[in-house]
Amino acid sequence: MTSLASVTLEATDPTAAEQFYATAFGLGTRLRVRATEAPASGFRGYTLSLTVPQPSTVNGLIDAALDAGATPVKPATKSFWGYGGVVRAPDGALWKIATSAKKDKGPDTRQIDRFVLLLGVEDVLASKRFYVGRGLTVGKSFGRKYVEFATPSAPVTLALYGRRALAKDAGVAPDGAGSHRIVLDSDSVPFTDPDGFEWEKTSG
Repeated sequence: MTSLASVTLEATDPTAAEQFYATAFGLGTRLRVRATEAPASGFRGYTLSLTVPQPSTVNGLIDAALDAGATPVKPATKSFWGYGGVVRAPDGALWKIATSAKKDKGPDTRQIDRFVLLLGVEDVLASKRFYVGRGLTVGKSFGRKYVEFATPSAPVTLALYGRRALAKDAGVAPDGAGSHRIVLDSDSVPFTDPDGFEWEKTSG
């Protein structure tokens, strides 16, 4: 069965990227960084999402990211589903920090409930079939719009979203070219999905 053990981001300055993530989010072994010189421009086709318990934690993590060198993309605001915002890390990765809670129930503890990788795909149903064929089980599915896989014991949750819709949700243009600059670390054999996202077998 395929599951997402961790995510590796590729950066031209991996030392700086590692320092940023340790300071801003503290995700430990769930997030790795390695060097690359592969060209990339515009939207890379994915977002990384941190789901947290309450608005004060959203604000705390966004502030920590901005202090560490991130740039704001969408300011944290209330919506019908909760509260959240988007920042761009210095390496270019887009991060959404959000909560379904409308009010705080206590002080900010920097608690992260879920770490979710959303892949922006051209055909949600085709990608869904591909991943089901790789052993993943669908947890949530909303037609051609969104799929989330049920991997409760995995450190990172994998979800699929239409590419244009994901870019709109993140607050960026959908156009992009070159490397995704992300590798998905698996407990299975290496493979590449229909949208060019690469999976590698986790070492160590």
